[in-house]
Amino acid sequence: MAHLGLEELVLKFQIARQSGDIARPSEAQIRLHRELAEACPAFTQNTLFLAWLLQRRLWTAEDDGKGPEEAFAEIQRLLEQAVLGSYRSAPALVELGFFLDTYRNSPHEAAKLYEESAAKASETLKDAWWGLIRYWNAERTRETLTKALQLGELAENLFPDSQEIIEEMTTTRRYAVEAGLIEPTRG
Repeated sequence: MAHLGLEELVLKFQIARQSGDIARPSEAQIRLHRELAEACPAFTQNTLFLAWLLQRRLWTAEDDGKGPEEAFAEIQRLLEQAVLGSYRSAPALVELGFFLDTYRNSPHEAAKLYEESAAKASETLKDAWWGLIRYWNAERTRETLTKALQLGELAENLFPDSQEIIEEMTTTRRYAVEAGLIEPTRG
């Protein structure tokens, strides 16, 4: 089978999602998601969603004839695949951690995954805030500089060692002084 293009993957994912009730996953819906996972195991969004549907089915006590351990093994395999395929993304790590904590009674292993996820999410948040502050500085209106000052204060508190945030906030404060939004600092 030829590798599916991104647009086709997304379309097949949307069709599979819409093929049943998420609260009570149907056999057809799960089959479509499994087929998509087989066609492209690296399509993490589908892999995570399929694992979630299978967990949902366990919660509603509707299984496909597999024993709970067999279902747990499939879910864990899907989540581990999602972690690998997403290059250990924060959402995939959280989902695997939740599964291990809830179904495998492995809170210590889950905590390690949560810590790794939090670190990755924190780095993403720092980069996103830095990008917003840069954008608002480039816009350089009173409104955007006010936003940059407010977000910058929070960013500096949360990421005090970030050279990018420090440098961008130096620029923000210089522009804010020029715009009459804040008083110049003395020293």
